[in-house]
Amino acid sequence: MSLKDTINSDIKEAMKAKDREKLEALRAVKSAILNAETAKGAGDQNEEAEVELLQKLLKQRKESAKLYTDQGREDLAEPENKQAEIISQYMPEQMGEDEVRAKVIEQIQKTGASGPESMGKVMGPLMGMLKGKADGGLISSIVKDELNK
Repeated sequence: MSLKDTINSDIKEAMKAKDREKLEALRAVKSAILNAETAKGAGDQNEEAEVELLQKLLKQRKESAKLYTDQGREDLAEPENKQAEIISQYMPEQMGEDEVRAKVIEQIQKTGASGPESMGKVMGPLMGMLKGKADGGLISSIVKDELNK
């Protein structure tokens, strides 16, 4: 079952259960999928494009929640955090820190990188390899940590 079908099915369930927060988050995902499909004119999205879309929506929600929290607006941050939580349930299983660190070390050894000035040599291939599997911020922080050793 594609992400679009899963979302449509879950929207119906959320409507029946009268779960407004889940319904709002799922409608945002559905809207983003439909916008992406019509923008490209290609019809259905492949799995990689769907994951990118979910990552974008998740990042937006987290950034909004952080901004609201920084401004002392917990009343606005809470719904954003809940939507982020709901959207994250549709993301593929994310790699743990240890798995990411192993990939980073492997890439550093492969490229012969040393020192912070080599970060670009390591980050480029890693971001392509771990796209959708790990958070970019986590990858970046681990690369910095490993190159500063």
